[in-house]
Amino acid sequence: MEFDLEYAREVIKAEADAIGSVTHIVDASFGKAAEMIYNCGGSCIVSGIGKAGIIAQKISATLASTGTPSHYLHPAEAIHGDLGRLRKDDVVMVLSYGGETDEITRLINLVKQLEIKLIAITGQSDSTLGEHSDIVLCMGEMSEACPLGVAPSVSTACMLAVGDALAFTVMKARKFSVEDYVRFHPGGSLGAKLMTVEQSMMFKPGEKLPIAAAGDTISQLLEKTSDVKRHGAVMVVDADGRLAGIVTDADLRRLVTRHGRKALEFKAREVMTADCKKIRVDALAAEATAIFHKYRIDELPVVDADNRPVGVIDVQDILTIKVVG
Repeated sequence: MEFDLEYAREVIKAEADAIGSVTHIVDASFGKAAEMIYNCGGSCIVSGIGKAGIIAQKISATLASTGTPSHYLHPAEAIHGDLGRLRKDDVVMVLSYGGETDEITRLINLVKQLEIKLIAITGQSDSTLGEHSDIVLCMGEMSEACPLGVAPSVSTACMLAVGDALAFTVMKARKFSVEDYVRFHPGGSLGAKLMTVEQSMMFKPGEKLPIAAAGDTISQLLEKTSDVKRHGAVMVVDADGRLAGIVTDADLRRLVTRHGRKALEFKAREVMTADCKKIRVDALAAEATAIFHKYRIDELPVVDADNRPVGVIDVQDILTIKVVG
């Protein structure tokens, strides 16, 4: 069997050219649609049937992962109970190239009865969908790339591009940050790579930290940190509360082995490792991983911009979230 590879290239080029041709859709109406989604007090409900429905699901997923609450509503299921998903402060976005599919026209009636704002992404502004939508983003007439000229291809590729443009325009307006993105993608490889030290350290804001003063004796150090949750090291601070060094469990074991009970009389400053490795709270967890690997240490003090301890990150915390490499 010989395949027409030149035709395959033409399909890709046809879709690419079509996407480039719909930049005209970014006009005042597009701006109003973005504003409507940005100011939505509920969720952005995205709907479509068939191949357009699959694109609608992807657009909804993109909105949800970039700061806009969203879910997909199947137009046929809407009349069988799923209409209960809708609230008056929602915005509904419907994808339909022709704008006349039975399921879509029935959904339009239901949405209008609930007095919910409706955005249409379509190829026919004078269709039923176009005429009854509050905002119409019209792509215009298109020729599908399939050999028969009927299977959705060019039209759905353009719908996806328009939907992405809307989602990312709103995302940019929200000033959605890397930290926000990680919060919505904690389980993904990208989320793990972008996770910050603050998000991965064992201590949270307000929790008691394993901290002792440089002038404290080892006995006082142990007493101060006896009720602190799991830790393998104590951070030592100077008179101004800034990190001066660290005392690890291994340091204490060596001290007791050499000096017995007299070890409790030593000052923290005499036992600590001064100028120890540390990391800023806003650094990426991947940076902490690099320090653990390079220096073969197990605990890393976490400090703020003034070098004041705010937590500790343990090598096990890094392994748990799989920030390795």
